[in-house]
Amino acid sequence: MTANGELKDLFTQDDLEILFPAGRADSFFEAMLGDSEEGAFDIGLAFKTHRGNELHFEFQLRQRPGKCLACNLTYGLPQVFKRHPVIDVGGLADEIANRLDGKFQCGGWELGATRELSRELHVIPLVLSLENKIG
Repeated sequence: MTANGELKDLFTQDDLEILFPAGRADSFFEAMLGDSEEGAFDIGLAFKTHRGNELHFEFQLRQRPGKCLACNLTYGLPQVFKRHPVIDVGGLADEIANRLDGKFQCGGWELGATRELSRELHVIPLVLSLENKIG
């Protein structure tokens, strides 16, 4: 595995926005609620760290102006995100692994429980397990 500093360089804010564009939140709310304006938060992706063969990211749910980021809106989201085609966690995990010089593939991923960091910011941990590519 590459050194943590190299991974931070690999997963810059610009890279993360390419992997998970800001407009995906609007697409998610359009699919879920029929109108992107109904969404209470924006969704972003942040790289946190790596430990062994795991990469730790988090989905950051940021309250939209004039909206309420209530716990009852976000606590069930890990189960929704796991299956929702707009969020496409499996595809995202594969894209992340592909950015590691073709040396690794995604061996699996897991979403953690929603954590409330503040009234305006909730996060959903995303942990990717990497495996060496054979050949």
